[in-house]
Amino acid sequence: MTEETKEQVFLRAIEDHSHHCLVLTKADAPGVAHIAYRVAREEDLDALAETFSAQGLPMRWVAPGEERGQGRALRVQDPVGLPLEFFCVMDRAERMLQAFHLHRGARPQRIDHIHCFVSDLPRAYDWYTKTLGFRCSEVTVTPDDPPKLLAAWLFRKPNVHDVALTHRDGPRFHHVAFWVPDSKAILDFCDILGATGNASRIERYPGRHGLSNAFFLYLRDPDGIRVELYTGDYFTGDPDWEPIVWRSDDPRRATFWGVASPHSWFEDLVPVHHVVTGEPVAVQQGGRRGWWPWAAYAR
Repeated sequence: MTEETKEQVFLRAIEDHSHHCLVLTKADAPGVAHIAYRVAREEDLDALAETFSAQGLPMRWVAPGEERGQGRALRVQDPVGLPLEFFCVMDRAERMLQAFHLHRGARPQRIDHIHCFVSDLPRAYDWYTKTLGFRCSEVTVTPDDPPKLLAAWLFRKPNVHDVALTHRDGPRFHHVAFWVPDSKAILDFCDILGATGNASRIERYPGRHGLSNAFFLYLRDPDGIRVELYTGDYFTGDPDWEPIVWRSDDPRRATFWGVASPHSWFEDLVPVHHVVTGEPVAVQQGGRRGWWPWAAYAR
């Protein structure tokens, strides 16, 4: 923890050298206010504002210090309803990576990615890849001929994904994933949960994803928000990278060992909020528009 007020707690992982990577705010119900990305330069914020304004997207500026420890920022509702924030400047904090005597639990090092459900995956895919410059590492498609796009793993840094988008009723927030040093950290944390009487927090037991190749554990925090511990994916920085394609009927896709995901993993999600009004965004039914042939994107 970096700082605490009466209404908020500012948290950072052990690798972070910034003031926070996660803010918990007192509220009447669980929800996600915004998902933040850092840009390299202050002028990038102005360029994004011009782009979003031209696209007619709801947005607002956040003044320096409005979010504690952070400089000015731009918040925008993306075309499928997810609340995003872009910032450049944040106060520095002590990096704890080699303060091994202070490490506890699973030793989370940084936020790796987030996963959301959206009602219009083609629109989201086009916007994230064409407007924000994300690339695609892996996809899930239907077993039809031709196959149709069901989910996409998109990245900016050279790992498997910064954001995963699944075509279902949305917008809804599925989980935030923290990178941990190795699979043993996940197994050790399961022992800690058992020893402290918190094993019921485990929603999906340790396994290896086919998608991403990562070793994982899914937990539910006291408010029901899903948290993943994640490690062991692969490098995607090669300029000729091509997406890996998984069929939805392949049992190794979600868990390489073939173990089915629990029903709650697909049904229990939390709402996202509007960046201007602060109100929960209405959930739209995932329609046929999301079932577009993968070949339309694989070109």
